[in-house]
Amino acid sequence: MSATLTFGAAPGALPLLGHVLSIGTSPLAFMAALPEHGDLVRIRLGPWPAYVVCHPTLVHQVLVNDRVFDKGGPTYDKLREVGGNGLVTCEHRYHRRQRRLVQPAFHRDRLPGYAEMMSAQVDTVTRSWRDGQVLDVVAVMNAFSTGVATRTLFAADVDAAVLAEIQRATTVIFDGVARRLIVPFAWLEKIPTPGNRRFLRARRSLEHHTQQLITDYRRAGVDHGDLMSMLLAARDDDANGLTDEEIHEQVLTFFSAGSETVSAALPWVWHLLAHHPEAEAQLHDEVDSVLGGRTAHYEDLPKLRTTARVLTETLRLYPPVWLLTRRTSAETELAGQRLPSGTVLVFSPYILHHHPGYYPDPERFDPGRWQDEAACPRAERAFTPFGGGARKCIGEEFAKTEATLALASMAARWRLEPLPHAQVRPAPRLALAPRSLRMRLRRR
Repeated sequence: MSATLTFGAAPGALPLLGHVLSIGTSPLAFMAALPEHGDLVRIRLGPWPAYVVCHPTLVHQVLVNDRVFDKGGPTYDKLREVGGNGLVTCEHRYHRRQRRLVQPAFHRDRLPGYAEMMSAQVDTVTRSWRDGQVLDVVAVMNAFSTGVATRTLFAADVDAAVLAEIQRATTVIFDGVARRLIVPFAWLEKIPTPGNRRFLRARRSLEHHTQQLITDYRRAGVDHGDLMSMLLAARDDDANGLTDEEIHEQVLTFFSAGSETVSAALPWVWHLLAHHPEAEAQLHDEVDSVLGGRTAHYEDLPKLRTTARVLTETLRLYPPVWLLTRRTSAETELAGQRLPSGTVLVFSPYILHHHPGYYPDPERFDPGRWQDEAACPRAERAFTPFGGGARKCIGEEFAKTEATLALASMAARWRLEPLPHAQVRPAPRLALAPRSLRMRLRRR
């Protein structure tokens, strides 16, 4: 491996700051340029070195060896400050127990029930749509996905104001985490700026409301068929359940992961379809045939193959989780380089998904490239929107089901047209969503 895979260093590091300014101002451009310098590239986060893994073979090695390449580095260090050791953020030593406890909540048998809530949420969100109306697509798709997360987490009769506050606080927290990721100096987080104060208030609010919900659910002792009920009922091999603190951590994990991925991906779908009429026409042909203008349901999923391909290609071009980090738990070697214990590694699905060696014409939106999976055998390791290895996202099928039902149901009745002269740019924060996207509704 070391004979064929190369190592290099990114140019342009500034004293003390390293590459922080480049990452903060043009993160996608900075990351996309790194493969020119090697398959494993050293950068500097402030005064500290980190290594960006740019080749699919090396990323695969990192993902499957999660004991050595453990969850850690700037992304997870910041997330743990907020959400503790939830399933997504926990270190290897805690992962197996948590995965076993949480797995029943995402068993395939539970998906039809969740899908019913997803379909109902589509109707809730689209009920007020009117022909010719201009939508803030990012805000609307975020409202949809957070509504699904809320419904599937808390099916009990919970005060709407409490749920709205949980949604608001979660948004503030993850926006704050995204900003803190590019700041290498932790002392800046202690300064009582308006943003830091808002962040701390949101943390306290979220902790208060989730603890109250946990207490209420435990007192009621009723299985509502939702994720919270599953978490309360979960038991490990020693018949021990999750503590209140662990449940709080999992709630935050589910709420963020369950809403961020879909809310980031769906706006890109509408933007891409509006600029690729042939793909849009193929999608319309399918939903007209399968749905005939009605809302999609779980049993429709096997027939929505074109819809699924449109979503897959969107996830390739704009992976919501676009930047991840790891930290070595022991001395190891990668691409011929000795990495001491504690080394920070960075990898980006965005880099892999735009790799010309795996995707011909990688900047082109082409759902057809997924029509025959055997036609893209080399793309297997270069497609990682949900991670890989033992830490692959436990909610992958949940997210794909949600996005497919939403896209098919909305496309069965509506088209979204771009506004004249509108410029759509990515906003790479924790999730890779458009910075702004306003489009005009047209009833089909």
